Amino acid sequence: MTSLPEWMRPPRPEGWFAEDLDRLAEAPRHTELIDGALVFMMSPQRSWHGRLVTSLAVFLSEQAPAGLEVEREMTIRLDERNRPEPDLLVTTAPYDPNRTWYAPEAVVLVVEVVSPESAHRDRTVKLRKYAEAGIAHYWRIEEESGAPVVHSYELDAPTRAYAPTGIHRDKLRTSTPFGMELDLNALVPGRK
Repeated sequence: MTSLPEWMRPPRPEGWFAEDLDRLAEAPRHTELIDGALVFMMSPQRSWHGRLVTSLAVFLSEQAPAGLEVEREMTIRLDERNRPEPDLLVTTAPYDPNRTWYAPEAVVLVVEVVSPESAHRDRTVKLRKYAEAGIAHYWRIEEESGAPVVHSYELDAPTRAYAPTGIHRDKLRTSTPFGMELDLNALVPGRK
């Protein structure tokens, strides 16, 4: 049996805390903290996932009104034991070149593109945690026959739970978190 490298051992009996992520230089690039446990994205990234995230980041950046910034693969410090890393987020926080995480109150939209490795977390755990943290909008993007399908949610503030607002194929039209019309098939090559 192989022993864990020293950097993977929790620094305290209670496990890891959000600020610990900034001191883990040896950790893989996409390391999240969920309920005090480190979660590593170990599977190779599929081209479909990478292209979709890049195309959507460009689209959202071009469409976002002044005062909103789009970030890719940055963590959100939901609380002291949770710091997930969504594929994309839209924030009201100004650009800071030294930032390593965002506060949930500055995030207006979180986008997760589902991969086999992240499916359970994206569909259940993160859905609940982002809502409990008060993030107003959540998009979960699934793949159907090579095409992206957006499952959109809006926060019901009194219950701190998401209400589904639609399942979008081919086109996504919305006025929240800002007005946009998106040709979903244009997000991945060969789908126009």
